[in-house]
Amino acid sequence: MNILRQPRVYLVGRQQVDPETVARFLADHQSAWSTDTDIGAERLCEIAGRVCYMSFGSGRKSNADYLANIIDSAHGSVLEHAVWNFVITGVSRSFTHELVRHRAGFGYSQLSQRYVDETTADFVEPDCIADEPELHAVWLASIQQSHAAYCRLVEGLARKFAAEPDKTLRRKLARQAARSVLPNATESKIFVTANGRALRHFIEARANEHAEVEIRRVAITILRLLQNESPNIFGDYEIVALADGSEVARTTHRKV
Repeated sequence: MNILRQPRVYLVGRQQVDPETVARFLADHQSAWSTDTDIGAERLCEIAGRVCYMSFGSGRKSNADYLANIIDSAHGSVLEHAVWNFVITGVSRSFTHELVRHRAGFGYSQLSQRYVDETTADFVEPDCIADEPELHAVWLASIQQSHAAYCRLVEGLARKFAAEPDKTLRRKLARQAARSVLPNATESKIFVTANGRALRHFIEARANEHAEVEIRRVAITILRLLQNESPNIFGDYEIVALADGSEVARTTHRKV
């Protein structure tokens, strides 16, 4: 059993543009267009915006200028065409319960406690508890007791369902019942797909001082990845350190 205090976010997927098909579309409509970004999400958002007015002709702006105008005008629907995929680990079930409340523009696939053996589970400890030895001792004792109960229940339920010939089903029946004693601190892993507009909303809702500490930390981590990945869509955010050392994100372009 490991105690975790820092989440990890892996950017595992990003979009690619099919340049030949884009060129065929432009040729079919007697248009020509080029852009100065190689980032698929930024190129696709620009194409989407230009389709609205078929504005592929002269007087073109840079992609950064074009998307800045989109953001400044709050035409957020254009940003829904940008999509990224993440794997988030080292987070608690408390975190994932909050995360999956973000439905519009998000997709999720989470570690299943019905199928995955949690006898080797890790647990996520809040910093405010870890920083105080007395509180840490209370937290650790509770975690150890809950985990020991889970292990004993899995063993007992395995005996209870021993007559079930399907080995996978037998394990699932035991684990899905035994998980009822596991705490919200149990570490989880979740695959997340989200579009640019939904991610901006997530960052504004969760990377501010009123958000819960763990989800704020994840939101800041995702923002840093996206500012490096797509500065023309997420570059307007500023990450600011608070007096307690934690960080928040701010932008003048809210609710795009």
